[in-house]
Amino acid sequence: MSINIGRTSLAYSRSWHLVDMGHDQRSFGRIATSIATTLMGKHKPTYDPSTDCGDYVVAVGCAYLKITGDKRKKKKYYSHSTRPGHLQEITMDRMMRKFGGAEVLRRAVSGMLPKNRLREVRLARLRAFEGFGHPYKENLVRLDGKHYVKPRPAAGYLSKTPVQDAINMGQSKSETPVS
Repeated sequence: MSINIGRTSLAYSRSWHLVDMGHDQRSFGRIATSIATTLMGKHKPTYDPSTDCGDYVVAVGCAYLKITGDKRKKKKYYSHSTRPGHLQEITMDRMMRKFGGAEVLRRAVSGMLPKNRLREVRLARLRAFEGFGHPYKENLVRLDGKHYVKPRPAAGYLSKTPVQDAINMGQSKSETPVS
Protein backbone atom coordinates (compact mmCIF):
# COMPACT_ATOMS: atom_id res chain seq x y z
CA MET A 1 0.00 0.00 0.00
CA SER A 2 1.33 3.43 -0.92
CA ILE A 3 2.16 6.02 1.69
CA ASN A 4 1.04 8.81 -0.65
CA ILE A 5 -2.67 7.99 -0.61
CA GLY A 6 -4.58 11.23 -0.41
CA ARG A 7 -1.57 13.37 -1.36
CA THR A 8 -2.79 14.08 -4.88
CA SER A 9 -2.93 17.46 -6.53
CA LEU A 10 -6.71 17.36 -6.10
CA ALA A 11 -6.26 17.13 -2.33
CA TYR A 12 -3.97 20.17 -2.42
CA SER A 13 -6.24 22.27 -4.63
CA ARG A 14 -7.04 25.67 -3.16
CA SER A 15 -10.53 27.01 -2.69
CA TRP A 16 -11.64 30.56 -1.93
CA HIS A 17 -13.49 31.44 1.29
CA LEU A 18 -15.50 34.60 1.90
CA VAL A 19 -15.54 36.16 5.38
CA ASP A 20 -18.00 38.99 5.97
CA MET A 21 -16.51 40.95 8.88
CA GLY A 22 -19.48 43.30 9.12
CA HIS A 23 -22.17 40.63 9.54
CA ASP A 24 -20.24 37.97 11.47
CA GLN A 25 -21.30 37.86 15.13
CA ARG A 26 -17.93 36.64 16.39
CA SER A 27 -15.41 39.06 17.83
CA PHE A 28 -12.38 40.25 15.87
CA GLY A 29 -9.90 37.82 17.46
CA ARG A 30 -12.10 34.77 16.88
CA ILE A 31 -12.50 35.64 13.21
CA ALA A 32 -8.76 36.27 12.83
CA THR A 33 -8.03 32.85 14.37
CA SER A 34 -10.30 31.06 11.91
CA ILE A 35 -8.75 32.98 9.01
CA ALA A 36 -5.24 31.97 10.14
CA THR A 37 -6.36 28.34 10.41
CA THR A 38 -7.76 28.44 6.87
CA LEU A 39 -4.61 30.09 5.47
CA MET A 40 -2.45 27.37 7.04
CA GLY A 41 -4.71 24.57 5.78
CA LYS A 42 -5.40 23.06 9.20
CA HIS A 43 -9.02 22.48 8.22
CA LYS A 44 -7.94 19.95 5.57
CA PRO A 45 -7.19 16.28 6.25
CA THR A 46 -3.94 16.59 4.25
CA TYR A 47 -2.48 19.26 6.58
CA ASP A 48 1.28 19.15 6.99
CA PRO A 49 3.10 21.94 8.86
CA SER A 50 6.00 21.96 6.41
CA THR A 51 3.91 22.30 3.24
CA ASP A 52 1.79 25.16 2.02
CA CYS A 53 -1.66 23.62 1.61
CA GLY A 54 -3.97 26.43 2.78
CA ASP A 55 -6.79 28.20 0.97
CA TYR A 56 -7.49 31.76 -0.10
CA VAL A 57 -9.54 34.03 2.17
CA VAL A 58 -11.41 37.14 1.03
CA ALA A 59 -12.40 39.33 3.98
CA VAL A 60 -14.92 42.07 3.23
CA GLY A 61 -16.37 44.74 5.50
CA CYS A 62 -13.15 45.26 7.47
CA ALA A 63 -14.25 48.80 8.33
CA TYR A 64 -16.88 47.28 10.64
CA LEU A 65 -14.69 45.15 12.93
CA LYS A 66 -16.30 44.07 16.21
CA ILE A 67 -13.68 44.94 18.83
CA THR A 68 -14.51 44.12 22.45
CA GLY A 69 -13.53 46.14 25.50
CA ASP A 70 -11.26 49.19 25.26
CA LYS A 71 -8.85 47.59 22.78
CA ARG A 72 -9.64 50.23 20.20
CA LYS A 73 -8.11 52.93 22.41
CA LYS A 74 -5.61 50.93 24.51
CA LYS A 75 -4.05 48.39 22.13
CA LYS A 76 -0.81 49.65 20.64
CA TYR A 77 1.21 48.55 17.64
CA TYR A 78 4.96 49.10 17.77
CA SER A 79 7.54 49.55 15.03
CA HIS A 80 11.23 50.28 15.26
CA SER A 81 13.62 51.56 12.61
CA THR A 82 16.66 50.02 14.41
CA ARG A 83 17.93 53.55 15.14
CA PRO A 84 18.30 54.53 18.80
CA GLY A 85 15.21 56.34 20.05
CA HIS A 86 13.09 55.52 17.00
CA LEU A 87 10.51 53.27 18.63
CA GLN A 88 7.12 54.30 17.26
CA GLU A 89 3.75 53.32 18.68
CA ILE A 90 0.27 53.77 17.28
CA THR A 91 -3.08 52.89 18.82
CA MET A 92 -5.60 50.65 17.09
CA ASP A 93 -8.04 53.54 16.68
CA ARG A 94 -5.42 55.69 14.96
CA MET A 95 -4.29 52.77 12.78
CA MET A 96 -7.87 52.16 11.66
CA ARG A 97 -8.23 55.82 10.73
CA LYS A 98 -4.86 55.94 8.97
CA PHE A 99 -4.66 52.53 7.25
CA GLY A 100 -8.15 51.01 7.68
CA GLY A 101 -9.45 47.84 9.26
CA ALA A 102 -7.84 45.66 6.59
CA GLU A 103 -4.36 46.47 7.92
CA VAL A 104 -5.46 45.72 11.49
CA LEU A 105 -6.79 42.36 10.31
CA ARG A 106 -3.57 41.60 8.39
CA ARG A 107 -1.44 42.32 11.45
CA ALA A 108 -3.63 40.18 13.70
CA VAL A 109 -3.58 37.23 11.30
CA SER A 110 0.17 37.67 10.71
CA GLY A 111 0.78 37.35 14.44
CA MET A 112 -1.19 34.10 14.51
CA LEU A 113 0.70 32.44 11.66
CA PRO A 114 3.86 30.43 12.40
CA LYS A 115 7.08 32.46 12.20
CA ASN A 116 8.73 30.54 9.37
CA ARG A 117 9.44 30.87 5.65
CA LEU A 118 5.81 30.17 4.73
CA ARG A 119 4.41 33.09 6.72
CA GLU A 120 4.53 35.73 3.96
CA VAL A 121 3.31 33.27 1.33
CA ARG A 122 0.31 32.35 3.45
CA LEU A 123 -0.43 35.96 4.33
CA ALA A 124 -0.39 36.88 0.64
CA ARG A 125 -3.47 34.67 0.18
CA LEU A 126 -5.47 36.91 2.52
CA ARG A 127 -7.36 39.55 0.53
CA ALA A 128 -8.93 42.14 2.84
CA PHE A 129 -11.24 44.97 1.77
CA GLU A 130 -12.80 47.85 3.70
CA GLY A 131 -16.14 47.71 1.89
CA PHE A 132 -18.25 44.82 0.73
CA GLY A 133 -17.16 44.83 -2.92
CA HIS A 134 -14.20 42.83 -4.22
CA PRO A 135 -12.81 41.70 -7.61
CA TYR A 136 -12.74 37.96 -6.74
CA LYS A 137 -16.39 37.09 -7.39
CA GLU A 138 -15.48 34.60 -10.13
CA ASN A 139 -13.05 32.76 -7.86
CA LEU A 140 -15.46 32.40 -4.95
CA VAL A 141 -17.80 29.48 -4.89
CA ARG A 142 -21.46 30.25 -4.32
CA LEU A 143 -23.38 28.87 -1.40
CA ASP A 144 -25.76 26.01 -2.25
CA GLY A 145 -27.24 24.86 1.04
CA LYS A 146 -24.19 24.11 3.17
CA HIS A 147 -21.96 22.93 0.35
CA TYR A 148 -20.00 25.17 -1.96
CA VAL A 149 -20.52 24.44 -5.65
CA LYS A 150 -18.24 25.99 -8.22
CA PRO A 151 -19.94 27.23 -11.41
CA ARG A 152 -19.49 24.76 -14.27
CA PRO A 153 -17.81 25.75 -17.53
CA ALA A 154 -19.57 25.57 -20.87
CA ALA A 155 -20.29 22.15 -22.35
CA GLY A 156 -17.36 20.56 -24.16
CA TYR A 157 -14.80 22.79 -22.45
CA LEU A 158 -11.69 21.09 -21.07
CA SER A 159 -9.19 23.02 -19.02
CA LYS A 160 -5.43 22.71 -19.29
CA THR A 161 -5.06 20.77 -16.03
CA PRO A 162 -6.15 17.15 -15.56
CA VAL A 163 -7.32 17.91 -12.01
CA GLN A 164 -9.80 20.53 -13.23
CA ASP A 165 -10.93 18.17 -16.01
CA ALA A 166 -11.67 15.46 -13.43
CA ILE A 167 -13.68 17.91 -11.35
CA ASN A 168 -15.63 19.15 -14.36
CA MET A 169 -16.35 15.64 -15.62
CA GLY A 170 -17.50 14.54 -12.16
CA GLN A 171 -19.88 17.49 -11.92
CA SER A 172 -21.33 16.98 -15.38
CA LYS A 173 -22.13 13.32 -14.67
CA SER A 174 -23.58 13.77 -11.18
CA GLU A 175 -25.36 17.12 -11.41
CA THR A 176 -28.06 18.52 -13.58
CA PRO A 177 -27.51 21.99 -15.05
CA VAL A 178 -28.49 24.86 -12.79
CA SER A 179 -30.33 27.65 -14.52
